[in-house]
Amino acid sequence: MNLFDWLKEINNKKSPVGSFSQEDWDQWNSYMVHRFLSMNPNLLELVNEVQSLPPTDKQQIYSIYREYVPKNNKWSKYIKSNIKSQNKDLVTYFVDYFQLSSREVKDYLSLLSNKEITNLLSQLGIEDKEIKKLLK
Repeated sequence: MNLFDWLKEINNKKSPVGSFSQEDWDQWNSYMVHRFLSMNPNLLELVNEVQSLPPTDKQQIYSIYREYVPKNNKWSKYIKSNIKSQNKDLVTYFVDYFQLSSREVKDYLSLLSNKEITNLLSQLGIEDKEIKKLLK
């Protein structure tokens, strides 16, 4: 069984705990089950409570979800992060020039506009062609 089979069991089939083999339980991943179930806003409080259990209590976690998650065929949309990652080469230029940590540079870059970053890169002597590539 893979993650999506487990989610089908929780949401639709609701088979008893004893019906799964040890190999099936070896495929259980508590973190991923919590993560996908938390995509449904109606289940957030339940998921938050169940996460307090140790992830090794697989059968107990499954039992709780089996009992409390309503039976449905609806699939919750996956929620992606809105955090934009910085270009590694861009971060490296500023780490080397300002002699700061990469974490500090990422924090500063999040505060600067593209125009300000472009001006800084121009002052460092980087060509316009390279600047456009770095800002993608």
